[in-house]
Amino acid sequence: MDKDNKIYTLKGENALGSVQIADDVVGIIAGLAATEVDGVASMAGNITNELMSMVGYKSLTKGVKTDIADGKVRVELALTMDYGYNIPDTCAKVQDKVKSTVENMTGLTVTDVNIRIAGVDMKKD
Repeated sequence: MDKDNKIYTLKGENALGSVQIADDVVGIIAGLAATEVDGVASMAGNITNELMSMVGYKSLTKGVKTDIADGKVRVELALTMDYGYNIPDTCAKVQDKVKSTVENMTGLTVTDVNIRIAGVDMKKD
């Protein structure tokens, strides 16, 4: 496993053992949830992500940064929006979707979902 990847151990009262979740897994869940919202064209990465995707390496956590501490998650997303969608309304839907999806799938508490709009996709269908 990547040494930059942090692992969080879930604590359960009646567990037969421990359950560990890598922060990249939380990032993947958040990114997939965000892209399910209408108006979100894609996740946007930094220049390193963009260069790596050109040579064939695609990160599933592109455009997502997570910080997990004491069962609380802070998520930062960089999104490319579809043209014609209301940005504040779409961002509110993304925040709700990411929060509920991460909390339901991991049992962690999401405290923040911060969004940066990195671009607008002008493609027409």
